[in-house]
Amino acid sequence: MAEFNKAIALVTGADGFIGSHLTEMLVAEGYQVKALSQYNSFNNWGWLEDINCKDKIEVLTGDIRDPYYCKRIMQGVDIVFNLAALISIPYSYVAPDSYVDTNIKGTLNICQAARENGNILVIHTSTSEVYGTAQYVPIDEKHPLQPQSPYSATKIAADAMAMSFYNSFELPVTIARPFNTYGPRQSARAVIPTIITQIANGIKEIKLGDLSPTRDFNYVEDTCRGFLAIAENNRTIGETINIGSNSEISIGSTFDLIKELMKSDVKLVTDKKRIRPEKSEVFRLCCDNTKIEKITGFKPQVDIKEGLQRTIDWFTQPNHLKHYKSEIYNV
Repeated sequence: MAEFNKAIALVTGADGFIGSHLTEMLVAEGYQVKALSQYNSFNNWGWLEDINCKDKIEVLTGDIRDPYYCKRIMQGVDIVFNLAALISIPYSYVAPDSYVDTNIKGTLNICQAARENGNILVIHTSTSEVYGTAQYVPIDEKHPLQPQSPYSATKIAADAMAMSFYNSFELPVTIARPFNTYGPRQSARAVIPTIITQIANGIKEIKLGDLSPTRDFNYVEDTCRGFLAIAENNRTIGETINIGSNSEISIGSTFDLIKELMKSDVKLVTDKKRIRPEKSEVFRLCCDNTKIEKITGFKPQVDIKEGLQRTIDWFTQPNHLKHYKSEIYNV
C-alpha cells in the first residue's frame, strides 16, 4: 500500500453527513481524495457543495449499486471508505427493498471491485443499530446482533458480506462501527437536528417520539478521527471495531440540554408518528470503546455539551437553517 500521507482514498457517500466531514479530514491529513456523490440530474453534490476543500478533491457522481461503475472508479485507489448507504429507519419500514439494493448489494459491489483492482483496503461502515437494544452495557463487539428494523437487518448483512471477502479472499477489510454520530450537516430526520431546527425556527411545541431510549452520541469530528485511526493501523484489518464515547444519555435529557443551551422555554409534545413499533425500538445503546483505544490509542475529544453547542452554532446560521424543513416529519 502507498504511504498514508500520499494515499489515494475513495470515499463513497461523500455527499452525506459523515462522508463530507471525513472528506475534509482526509484532505487535511494529506490524502488525495476521490469523493463519490450519488448521481442526479441536477449535478448537485450534496454536502460536498459546502466543504472547505472542494478545489482539492476529485468529485465523482455515480452509484454503488452499479458493479461496473464501482470497478472503474476504484482503479488506482489505495483505500476505500465505504459510507454510502440508505440510513433512515422509518423509511426502511416502507421501502425495505431499496435498503437491500444499496446496503447489501452495494457493499458486495465495493468489495468485489476492491478485490479485482488489486486487493484495495476497505473500511466498511457499520452502525450501532445492528446491536439492537443492549443486552448488557457497555456494548462490546461481541454483543449479539439483533435485526430490529429492515435497516439494521441490511447493515448486519452488509457487515457479513464485507467480512466474508476478508475470510474467503484475504481482502483487507475492517468494519468500523460508529455509534450515534451528530453534528453540523446531519440529516433532519435525526433527533438532535429535529430539536435544534424546530427551536431555531421559533416553534413553541417540539414534536418528538419516545424520550426514554438512551444513545451514545458522538460528535462527527470524533467519529471521523476514529475512521482515520482504524484505517492507519494494520492491526485493525479483519476486525470489527466500535467508535463511541463509552457514555449514554436519554433522548429526554438530550432535549433538556439543547433547550438549556439555546435558552429556550419550548414545550414538548409526543408525536405518535415518530414512535417506532415496540419491538423495533432500540431502547439502550452505550459503546464499549476499549478495543479501538487498545489497538489505535483513539479517544473521543469532544464532550456532549461542547459538541451540542458547536452543532447549535452551525444550525442556527440562516444559510444553514434554510436547508431544513423543520415543520415536516421526514421519514
